[in-house]
Amino acid sequence: MLRSLPIVLAVFLTAACAATGDEGGGDTGTGGTGPITFATGRDTTAYLQPLLDRWNQAHPAEKVTLLELPEAADEQRAQMAANLQARSNRYDVLGLDVVWTAEFAENGWIIPLERGFFPLDRLLPPVVDTAVYKNKLWAVPYTSNAGLLYYRTDLIKKPPRTWADLRQQALAVTKKHDIEGYAGQFLAYEGLTVNFSEAVQSAGGQILSPDGTEVTLDPAKATIALDFLLQGLREGWIPKESLSYKEEESRLAFQEGRLAFARNWPHAYGPATAKLGKKFAVTRLPGLDGPGSSTLGGVNLAVSAYSEHQRTAQEFIRYFTGLENERRVLTDGSFPPVWTELYDDPDLIKRFPYLPVLKESILAAKPRPVSANYNQISLVIASTVAKALSPPYHEAADDVATSMKSELQEIIRTQ
Repeated sequence: MLRSLPIVLAVFLTAACAATGDEGGGDTGTGGTGPITFATGRDTTAYLQPLLDRWNQAHPAEKVTLLELPEAADEQRAQMAANLQARSNRYDVLGLDVVWTAEFAENGWIIPLERGFFPLDRLLPPVVDTAVYKNKLWAVPYTSNAGLLYYRTDLIKKPPRTWADLRQQALAVTKKHDIEGYAGQFLAYEGLTVNFSEAVQSAGGQILSPDGTEVTLDPAKATIALDFLLQGLREGWIPKESLSYKEEESRLAFQEGRLAFARNWPHAYGPATAKLGKKFAVTRLPGLDGPGSSTLGGVNLAVSAYSEHQRTAQEFIRYFTGLENERRVLTDGSFPPVWTELYDDPDLIKRFPYLPVLKESILAAKPRPVSANYNQISLVIASTVAKALSPPYHEAADDVATSMKSELQEIIRTQ
């Protein structure tokens, strides 16, 4: 039972309490116990409550209440930021998109955590890195994510490895069958930032330096990435309606048989199976010269600097990210777990055949730009790319890339 913690953990919590006064920005310490809230994106699979019920049955004095935020990541962040800026204690445990770690830590909205309290050595290394900022652990990985290429096996004999393969196969299948070619998430929101980041990475580039202090975007690489998308739109193997697609729209288009190829997250696998059966499979995203690099997604759990029950919050996170719950995250929620060993479990692979490909994708994935001003950076990327992708395509891709780099440099200079 999690309430019977070793003495060493009590020592750790006392130390963490002292650390928060300088770095967390909050008024409360980490020693508080009692009821807590868990603020996270809307549970679309109804798998969360049973996990919370198990905790509540074992901890009647420290019950957790689920506070569901909007499904869209942008709206989740906006609600959390408003709450934390007001120094409200309404949220105790925060389900953060992995890219928010730097911003929330820099603003003093979450508290640093003790690495030894969590089994980080058994988690996928790139996933753990998303919870670290300035060499401190600020959250604990809960789910991971990497983009995959969904394709119709009844129409495509061999999955594409490169963009040229994808183009050739998409053009061929659209001519032969009553179906569109390829789509991702191309609406002007966070999903477009993700898709563009993947294209830049898959062309051999990057947007920011690993520490987020320098814009390393090579306009030539960014131009290649933009041209890949623009070529698809001009030639018609990327349908123009995909410019309005978020995750759900692209998922539905594929599983309803309207797309031969789709870039999406692993959560789309189950619904696609229910609709298409064995007529599809997944592979790594293609790139310029071979397999591409996905953006690393997922959710990390952090403790609000303004929570009055920070000790309970940390114990809950340890419970919630434990091995058996992580197994349920996959089996009941269809979300990618963070424990390495689950990706090598034969029984799970039999049930979720995409696990080996997903593991490869996660290990080869890269995080989105790490910056305390990530929201501004994402807005610049998404709005600039959306403008370039909108007909009649007046702006040259190299001019768009140069302009984007200049805007990003201005953001970095002012942070």
